[in-house]
Amino acid sequence: MTYQIHITSEAEGDLQAIYEYIAFELLSFQNAATQLSRLRKEIYSLSEMPERYHRYEQEPWCSRGVRRFTVGNFCVFYFPNRETRTVEVLRVLYAGRDVDRIMAEHNF
Repeated sequence: MTYQIHITSEAEGDLQAIYEYIAFELLSFQNAATQLSRLRKEIYSLSEMPERYHRYEQEPWCSRGVRRFTVGNFCVFYFPNRETRTVEVLRVLYAGRDVDRIMAEHNF
């Protein structure tokens, strides 16, 4: 069964920031495009079997069913909803950051 993917505005902002950092700070436009493409490909693969990744272990996210997976150096946080057959991508964060603190600051 296929799920529909919804990327929140915060996650879209994260993807844009990742692209801009790699392209403009690291001056690697091709790498930025490749990384963004790789992230989007993995995100959209959640349309099939979105529960294949473990729940994010921090509360309150774990009890809410938020899951996490990595793509290279980036963590993707998302919520699969069986009833509506949707996946909501909440954030895409660089793994070197304090992702637990960043997630704690948001109330999804």
